[in-house]
Amino acid sequence: MEFAEKRQLWKKINALTPKKMELAHFLLNKIREGEDVMTLIRRHPLEGGGYLNKAALVAAYEQLIAAGSMEADTALLERIRMKPMRTLSGVTTVTVLTKPYPCPGKCIFCPTDVRMPKSYLPDEPGAMRALEHKFDPYEQVTNRIRALKNLGHPTDKVELLILGGTWSSYRRDYQEWFIGRCFDAMNELESLPAVEPQRQEMLDSSKLPGIHSINESAPHRNVGLVIETRPDEINPDELHWLRHLGVTKVQMGAQSFDDHILEINKRGHDVESTRQATALLRAAGFKIVLHWMPNLLGATPESDREDFAKLWNDFCPDEIKIYPNQLLANAELYEYWQRGEFHPYTTDDLVELIADIKPSIPKYCRVNRVIRDIPSTNVVEGNRRTSLRQDIQAIMKKRGTKCQCIRCREVKGKVVELSSLQLDDHVYQAGSAEEHFISFVTPEDGLAGFIRLSLPSNASPATGMSDLDGAALIREVHVYGQSLGVGVEKTGAAQHVGLGTRLLEEAERVAKEKGFEKLAVIAAVGTRQYYLDRGFERGEYYLVKDVIARSALGLRDEAIS
Repeated sequence: MEFAEKRQLWKKINALTPKKMELAHFLLNKIREGEDVMTLIRRHPLEGGGYLNKAALVAAYEQLIAAGSMEADTALLERIRMKPMRTLSGVTTVTVLTKPYPCPGKCIFCPTDVRMPKSYLPDEPGAMRALEHKFDPYEQVTNRIRALKNLGHPTDKVELLILGGTWSSYRRDYQEWFIGRCFDAMNELESLPAVEPQRQEMLDSSKLPGIHSINESAPHRNVGLVIETRPDEINPDELHWLRHLGVTKVQMGAQSFDDHILEINKRGHDVESTRQATALLRAAGFKIVLHWMPNLLGATPESDREDFAKLWNDFCPDEIKIYPNQLLANAELYEYWQRGEFHPYTTDDLVELIADIKPSIPKYCRVNRVIRDIPSTNVVEGNRRTSLRQDIQAIMKKRGTKCQCIRCREVKGKVVELSSLQLDDHVYQAGSAEEHFISFVTPEDGLAGFIRLSLPSNASPATGMSDLDGAALIREVHVYGQSLGVGVEKTGAAQHVGLGTRLLEEAERVAKEKGFEKLAVIAAVGTRQYYLDRGFERGEYYLVKDVIARSALGLRDEAIS
């Protein structure tokens, strides 16, 4: 069945006829009384077969509220929301893919499909959505936001995740047009041509700042903009360009920290390139995500354990994605396998390996993934299981070990006793910078919120951006709990109780104590007003605040009163 046919069928199934509306109203009242959502749905099938799904219940809830037949009930909506984990980390992520385009890399493990950007397959979930919309950025963002809203997720705070091989290799006019159209979708505007530009003048550099400005008070504010590129593409000029686009987080494929492994896998860069790129990104305040790939050609489980430990010397990424190498028929590595020169790890090998290394991950890092979303039908030999995270957690529980990474410590939807939170300042060295991971934690070490404060040294690489002269850098502020609408309150939620402001105050205190003249924050477009309301001013690429003349405002190590 084609994508368009599937979508029409979905709409037909979810059309709320009077009978469906009556059933939905009945189910919503039962759910409000405490009955289990899925049990109720299965117990009350539709006439003629089938069941109401959660999307239909959310739609019915919204229609009943609009008609005045039901009072708004946030707790009820949370109970019927599909996949609440999508927004439990505080923001709603919208993923889009760029068009197929040549990649400068020649990696032997990377799949090639002419329909997709390099390294992606057309039957991966996000890639399927992009292909359905012919890689049009406006359509991808609009439809994804609509789908998330239909499932009950708030969408006023959007992290935009742009995937598609090496972002930096695309023409800059295409990059600017692509991001402009993504922002038009978040701004709910149709201001630019829907056709991809062929010339720079279709979107000159004066237009994107205006589109950004609209987003500062738009229906869907951008709270993070993520691209993925290669370490050898990062230089000061690229940093300036990324800030012009509004990028706040950069993903890079490190893959390995062994030059020989990188060479025989035809990665095209060495470890020093990754080291320099990471240092430059840190000096410019970007959040850093590194991809690490076990089971490359030439690696063993033992060498991978040693390689993983190198992540925390100099590189110290804020987030990582563990992408075990998977043997695919449309990758050059397949030929090595056919000659008997490559052997994929078994699932048990992988689970044991990751269960061994996961407890070593520092508390300032978040593990976003432990495997790619590649359907098992594409895997020739080796692990085909996509539930590795659960398998690893089961092994670690049996061993009595645990991971202390951010994802494993987030409070998510738990009720937070604000009076019990303690302020913790975890200090570590990352290359030439002194990093402060300042967080509010529960007595059980649950993470309610944090701020990343980076203190560059004279040895830090020069970025050439005047906003950063003499500045301590705020690279991220994040407060956890179910993503709430702007101005919405929720009892016991970590968001919207002032934790972000108090973290900023502590960062200011530390910066002043360390002798810095000002603070610079790499603010996403939709968060600018938040920082402006807290004393920051607009610079060229950053929001800045003088701290020399200010008194120390921050909390120290006491609990929140």
